[in-house]
Amino acid sequence: MAELIVTQVRSAIGSKPKQRGTLRALGLGRIGRSNRLPDRPEIRGMIARVPHLVDVEEAQ
Repeated sequence: MAELIVTQVRSAIGSKPKQRGTLRALGLGRIGRSNRLPDRPEIRGMIARVPHLVDVEEAQ
């Protein structure tokens, strides 16, 4: 199964509470933190809510 590497690149300060919760659900919380997640529609939807805060790469 394909995996995504999601890295937080911007601070969540000033963002809405739902966006901060989405970052937490993705396993992020600080700038520079990364997490490997499965490439599923649920995860893609969460990433779509915070595209301005994260950077996404496909793991090989």
